[in-house]
Amino acid sequence: MRICGIICEFNPFHNGHKYLLDRAREISGCDFLICVMSGSFTQRGEMCILDKYTRAKHAILGGADCVIELPSAFSTAPAEIFAKGAIKILSAIPDFCALTFGCETADKIILTDAAKILIEEPPPFKEILTKNIKEGQSYIKSINAAFEGVGGHHDLLDKPNNILAIEYCKAIFKLNKNIEIFPINRLGSAFNSKDMKNNFSSSSAIRENLSDERIIANVPDYVYKDLQDFKPQTELFKTISRIVLSRAPREDLKKVYGCSEGLENAIKSDESNSFDEIVENMTSKRYPASRITRILCANFLRIYSSDCESYLKSDLYLKPLAVKQSCINKIMSQLSYSQYPVITSGSDMMKLNKVAKNCKELDDFAFEQRSIITGKRTPDKLLII
Repeated sequence: MRICGIICEFNPFHNGHKYLLDRAREISGCDFLICVMSGSFTQRGEMCILDKYTRAKHAILGGADCVIELPSAFSTAPAEIFAKGAIKILSAIPDFCALTFGCETADKIILTDAAKILIEEPPPFKEILTKNIKEGQSYIKSINAAFEGVGGHHDLLDKPNNILAIEYCKAIFKLNKNIEIFPINRLGSAFNSKDMKNNFSSSSAIRENLSDERIIANVPDYVYKDLQDFKPQTELFKTISRIVLSRAPREDLKKVYGCSEGLENAIKSDESNSFDEIVENMTSKRYPASRITRILCANFLRIYSSDCESYLKSDLYLKPLAVKQSCINKIMSQLSYSQYPVITSGSDMMKLNKVAKNCKELDDFAFEQRSIITGKRTPDKLLII
């Protein structure tokens, strides 16, 4: 059996995602397509626009055979940890042998060579990096300069999906897994673009323009229907996050990924301002806005870097959110041979070791918090579509 994996958020699922699933099945030659998807909160530190079961349903209707939840500890982490966690989960599935992803530079050799450079950091990588940071360049620009200074492909690290693609390759190399990659060129607007297009708008654009009638041409019908019932609660989430921040000790905030070099003191000193003002005030060449929002989200969910590191070293679990009815027996049978327990009910928690149980409890907490904020409670139960 040949299983192809896709790491995703589908926030929300759109035409570009449908294209990715279709192409993944075509070029990988897989028997089954399994998505590992963020649950309730995203890598940008935002609350998902739709709940995880609705988004998993969309993925199945869009062509996936199974959707497994990416633990919240990884889904809200920086790119390197996000990728490591996702590859760790997929690698626990027997016969997982291919990974497909969308990126701006869909060239296997360029991406794998870049991953090797960033793992090995050949001379004078560190010297160039340190020099640029001392001269006041942003961390991203400094990394890019160091990367290109040792032969890395020009402008490769300027694109967000390229960065994730390279992190996937790095994770595969570090785990010493025999996994073939199938990069696919992204269609339509850029990852962060908020401009609506006629048919291939980004998730960011769709989230920002929910009242725009062009959305109907950018998402499948089954997604459009569910989006009509959605009521954004972004401001409520920001307000609650700010309240949680005001009660968080500086030492706890310092435990969050990316909150280092005294950044915790700066954030706490600014906590009387609004969420957006805190993000704006803390954003700089060294600290992009996405890093600040991710820190605030992780603080809200009480996700700390030491916990994430322990999860990466431990056996965890597979939490299926949705499975295609036509292949449920084969899929669930395959998952049952995983090195990790499969969680489909509360009683399955008994199968978990202490570290895995803590990780799963964070997922449950994130799911519950999202339900409270949105005022919409979805049954925490495997969907068969």
